[in-house]
Amino acid sequence: MDLTLEAYRNIVKNVGSRADIATLCGVSKGFRHVAERALYNTLFMRNDEETTILCNTLANSPRLSAHVDALTIFLSEDDNTSDSEDEEDGDDEPPKPPDMDWLPVARALGETTRLRYLNVHINNGSTTTVAWVLDKSTFQLRKFHCDFDWDHHLAAFLDRQTEVEDLYILDYRDHEDADTPAVEPLPRPLRLGSQSIPKLSTLECTFSEAAMAIVPGRPVTHLKTCFSRTDMSAKREEMYDLLSKLRLSTRPLRSLDLADSSYTDTFSTKLLAAIANTRSLMTELRHLGTLVLPIDGRERLQFYGLLMRFPKIQSVEFEVTEWDPPPSSPAALRALAGELRLYNPSVIRVVFVQDFDRTLVTAVDGICRVDKEISTDLLWREK
Repeated sequence: MDLTLEAYRNIVKNVGSRADIATLCGVSKGFRHVAERALYNTLFMRNDEETTILCNTLANSPRLSAHVDALTIFLSEDDNTSDSEDEEDGDDEPPKPPDMDWLPVARALGETTRLRYLNVHINNGSTTTVAWVLDKSTFQLRKFHCDFDWDHHLAAFLDRQTEVEDLYILDYRDHEDADTPAVEPLPRPLRLGSQSIPKLSTLECTFSEAAMAIVPGRPVTHLKTCFSRTDMSAKREEMYDLLSKLRLSTRPLRSLDLADSSYTDTFSTKLLAAIANTRSLMTELRHLGTLVLPIDGRERLQFYGLLMRFPKIQSVEFEVTEWDPPPSSPAALRALAGELRLYNPSVIRVVFVQDFDRTLVTAVDGICRVDKEISTDLLWREK
């Protein structure tokens, strides 16, 4: 006896394991359709062998690949390399892992026509010059996390995307390096077309040059990037260039997270003042980081005065590594957050960064407390 579609879905939803869901695929056609959708809707591939097997399955079965909505490929160091305690002391550096065969991935991406979320993490030292796997894809993504090298394959793929709202790119270059100067003396430009990714609202990129190239003309409201220069005068010029490009977003900026290889309170104050003096950037800004909180009391008051010009600011991130002694205790962090709120009562979340440790202090009903439940890495993404 056939059941209703809702009945099939309720049964599959309450099955405990993926193995049991797979068993339901052989019970009946009704169960197979719903169970296969549950199995293949969201896929997470952790290693080369698993990725190859699953991608070959998708490439050879249009019925299964049509179910895939979200796909994550996560290549990391083999866990087995860290388990061998009996290794000789001389073998300190593990051998570089062999590059994965990306051809099955390319074939699978060519068949997953309904894919909307794609995440590719390459953390095992293998090659990242593999954006060619996207060449034959036809899906329209909403979210794309990409560790591929920036080349004409990746740029061409993004030029075809009209629905992407959330983008992470690890690499960026304005031009492609010419491998054979005698044949092709001028490198090919790698900039995106003006009509590509027209719905982009959240951008995370490791180079400010990428933000300067992508933000103008697009409705970007949330940006996380990093300064590329280290020389102070060059970094100051980079700052003004970046802020001038951010003004060209078609929607007001709501979140700005700027990392730096060397944080200084002098540059942070200049950055804060530059943003405060750019009305189109500061009027709707809810989140701002990461800035060095001055140690000197007078300078800190001037710093708070600049923050008072942001009418809707709600969360900030402060670098306090150079403080001596560091404000490491919960009481010290609560006191600093309370001091800030005397001048900026709209701020309800403060992240204090000490080296690699991040501590969040939240204000609820006027009372500051250390909050360990909220992920500090995602605050800048809040809408």
